[in-house]
Amino acid sequence: MELYLPVVWALIIAAAVAFYVVADGFDLGLGILFPFTKEEAERDQMMNSVAPFWDGNETWLVLGGGGLWVAFPKAYAVIMPAVYLPVIVMLLALIFRGVSFEFRWVAKPTHFWWDVAFCGGSTVAAFAQGVILGALIQGIAVADGRFAGGPFDWATPFALLCGLGVVAGYALLGAVWLIAKTEGPVADRARAQGKTLLIVVLGFVGLVSLWTPLGFSRIAERWFSLPNLYFLWPVPILTAGLGLLVWRGIDRGRDLAPFLGVVALFLLAFLGLAISTFPYLVPPTLTIWDTAAAPASQIFLLVGVVFLLPMIFAYNVFVYWTFRGKVRPGEGYH
Repeated sequence: MELYLPVVWALIIAAAVAFYVVADGFDLGLGILFPFTKEEAERDQMMNSVAPFWDGNETWLVLGGGGLWVAFPKAYAVIMPAVYLPVIVMLLALIFRGVSFEFRWVAKPTHFWWDVAFCGGSTVAAFAQGVILGALIQGIAVADGRFAGGPFDWATPFALLCGLGVVAGYALLGAVWLIAKTEGPVADRARAQGKTLLIVVLGFVGLVSLWTPLGFSRIAERWFSLPNLYFLWPVPILTAGLGLLVWRGIDRGRDLAPFLGVVALFLLAFLGLAISTFPYLVPPTLTIWDTAAAPASQIFLLVGVVFLLPMIFAYNVFVYWTFRGKVRPGEGYH
């Protein structure tokens, strides 16, 4: 039990983070793309495309963060002091963004600052999430099982690069979501934006893929030592292939295929990060077994997750099925 329970919880948390990145990624991406749309009706159409879904997407963030706290308390106690500032900035940005989503409708026609809050909150939240990711990848200073660094250890060029990469990635998710869910000028603009953003995102993926093995020897050893190299070389090939499929899907006027392709790209990038860091939950020192809670605590909480997780899935399936189809100009839920 002590061997397998941490693995189970690590998979649950990884799944929650992956679902959050995809579900809230296109949501945040709309806010990032907001300044490039000047017409009021088109902005309303963009927001209406996510209106039935956006407030349930943070469920996965709560599950991921709460799961880390209860299943791996030692990791939580080390990670949080290391990234307090970007976490606080992220949460404040999400609050501003969530409030602005609702208030811009009731403040019409004088809602300029709510639009600013929606765009700024989305962009800042995405950037902060990328910085947190970069800080974890580059490693956290630990001594005697406690955080031993400073409050700005996360502020490195690599972490800032990851922050910009996540902003671009979420914007790409937002563009392909608009392709799948809208019609008219909004969808046409999203196709043009999707092509540009795809090139930018693949560029960031390439930069991070080169930086990590060159800057961190433990990651270079994981990817390029034998026999690992024989098993892992398909990952970058699949990434390039998916990028080509997304480009062709956008270019040929497909609706759903580009979105599914970008989701697959995100999941493949997530798999690459897992390969680079597993089993370290606090790279490069603390593994999932070093930081796990007592088996009795993990089992008690796992029982609750077993009951609640199917309910969360069922709710999401119900909502996405109920509000399937495209949002046309002039249509909405407000």
